[in-house]
Amino acid sequence: MASFVMMSAQELSSWRSSKAGDWVAELSCLHNQHMPHRPPFEDRSWVTDTPMREARIGSSIDCPLCDRAEMPDGLVQLRRAGAWDELSLPNALQHSHRTGKAAWAIVKVTAGEVKFRMETSPLLKARLTAGTHQVIPPEMPHEVVPVGPIHLVVEFWGRAK
Repeated sequence: MASFVMMSAQELSSWRSSKAGDWVAELSCLHNQHMPHRPPFEDRSWVTDTPMREARIGSSIDCPLCDRAEMPDGLVQLRRAGAWDELSLPNALQHSHRTGKAAWAIVKVTAGEVKFRMETSPLLKARLTAGTHQVIPPEMPHEVVPVGPIHLVVEFWGRAK
């Protein structure tokens, strides 16, 4: 049986117009995605109709930038959690869990090694060692599992309040 991972679906929060006159979707992950209507290559006639465009607010749009774990520009560090070692690392972090809406995270390993898994498309499986880090998009399922003695912290990033 074949299995696949879907791209990161993010909620469409609002619309704005670009300098070029294209419509830009503002997503819950804090990325922006241009949505041009340029037939026959990009047929999005619905973006030119205000009621049809507005009706899409709250719907899901795939975000390839989240699948590449690329943080949007302009984020600031909001808080830091940890430091943890292999004994104090919360059990919840070692099983699939998610950050909140619009909450980016960075796992920073300062000693030892962890196995890291994130349900991007394609699936990301990595071993993070001392001095490395991993960016985690909002609401992206992920887990961190120690491999022996470790030391790590998690930073949370978002828009300044």
